[in-house]
Order: sequence, then C-alpha cells, then structure tokens
Amino acid sequence: MSSSNEKKLENLLSIGWVGAFISTLGSLYFSEVLQYTPCDLCWYQRIFMYPLVIILGIGVFKKDYKIAFYTLVLSAIGGCISIYHYGVQKIDFLGENSVSCGIVPCTGEYINWLGFITIPFLALIGFSIVFITSLLILKKAGK
Repeated sequence: MSSSNEKKLENLLSIGWVGAFISTLGSLYFSEVLQYTPCDLCWYQRIFMYPLVIILGIGVFKKDYKIAFYTLVLSAIGGCISIYHYGVQKIDFLGENSVSCGIVPCTGEYINWLGFITIPFLALIGFSIVFITSLLILKKAGK
C-alpha cells in the first residue's frame, strides 16, 4: 500500500472517529447538561453510536482499516433508526401511527433549528459521516 493511500485511510478513520465522538458528546450534552430526557428511539440510536467512538478510536490507534466493515454495519443500522425517528417527528402519518415510545414521546422535538434540524437529524448526520468514511475505507483498502 502506498504512503499516500495509507495517509488517506488514516484520515478517513480519523474523520469517522471525530464524527462519532462529536455525536456522542452532543447526545450527552442534551441529556446531562440541558436535562432532556431521551425517548426510547434516542436510546437505540445511542446504543449504535457510542460503541463507534471506541471501535473507531482503536482503529485509529492501531491503524486497523478492517474495522470499517463493523462501523459500516453499526452506522447503517443506527442511521436507519435515525431516519425512522425523524420520520416519526416530521411525517404526521408516521407520528400518529407509531407505537408508544414510553415516558417521553418519540414525536417530541426538544430542538427544531431552522424548522428541520432535530436531535434525530443530528444523529443521522453523525451516522452518515461514519457510514461514508467506512465505505470509502473499504473501497480504498480493497476489501
């Protein structure tokens, strides 16, 4: 593997890690600092985001590009949950016909910046960053 390709792979791993890390810090900020109680779907998204910080961190430290397959799968599942959650918030039919989410309704919007940026939307951005970087790593590494 050429030196420039190796550097590109390292950068992609680092970008993925930063995306997952910022997403994790953001979710902790909303719940621990602003005291927003996460709904059930938010918890499922956290279940898929938090391990990405550790897995990608190990990948960056060990320069292990094979982890991209695992981060691709976790980010794809988490991203699907985020898309569904965003739909529950923004599409009346989904919100009215979704299953009950527990104490905090999944239709609730703690934030609604610019009329479309909600917490599930922010999570989707984080999952997308990890998914795209993982996909590019797999493509560049030839796996």
